[in-house]
Amino acid sequence: MQNPAQNSTTAGSAGLAGSSNAAPKKPLGLASEITEGESFKMDEKDPGRRTWMITCGAAGAVAGAAVAVPFLGSMAPSEKARSAGAPVEVDLSDIAEGGLKIVEWRGKPVWIVRRTPAMLQSLNGLDTQLADPNSDRKDYPVPDYAKNAHRSIKPEFLITVGICTHLGCSPVTKFETGGASGVAGDWPGGFLCPCHGSTFDMAGRVYANKPAPDNLEVPRHMYLSDTRVVIGKDEQGEA
Repeated sequence: MQNPAQNSTTAGSAGLAGSSNAAPKKPLGLASEITEGESFKMDEKDPGRRTWMITCGAAGAVAGAAVAVPFLGSMAPSEKARSAGAPVEVDLSDIAEGGLKIVEWRGKPVWIVRRTPAMLQSLNGLDTQLADPNSDRKDYPVPDYAKNAHRSIKPEFLITVGICTHLGCSPVTKFETGGASGVAGDWPGGFLCPCHGSTFDMAGRVYANKPAPDNLEVPRHMYLSDTRVVIGKDEQGEA
């Protein structure tokens, strides 16, 4: 790979109800809004929700505005659920192929990408260019069900925390391939952190010799159906 140029988003409120004799469990987060656009849009009246975005400053904002792929904007859990770190239930049915939905869990942006067959194909043959192709490193432990080439339960859907493992900046999507992406002539598609130039493939795996020391985090999650997933909980319990 050539070195990239450095200048180069409804969740249900349903609780996880158990049997009538079981103790009540914490409710799932409530997603209240979907916005559309080409950058990470958040509520201007609530600066606290933006803290994970502003580390990169103007550089990240400019790069984010240049992203030319469809995605759904942030869906904020209720303040109570967010402060409790409750799992968040997400509807996947409105994510188009090649699209990205962002939800908030524990104050973090969680990206859900519906990968196209071409995006999945791009993961082949990259192992020698990646720092940790098999997600073996322990700083950001990957659930066993995501320790595969596509780092997910279902190959179609990538679920990952959108925070760079270097200094906490928020990478931008660079799904367009080749030179038109502004990254590199042989760029296969993925993510770029504009702050310090770390690049990640379509499974969130970081390329070798980049500032980011690890792959993007894969949170614990599980599917309730083909079109609904819970972030922050799996069959072993809550994260």
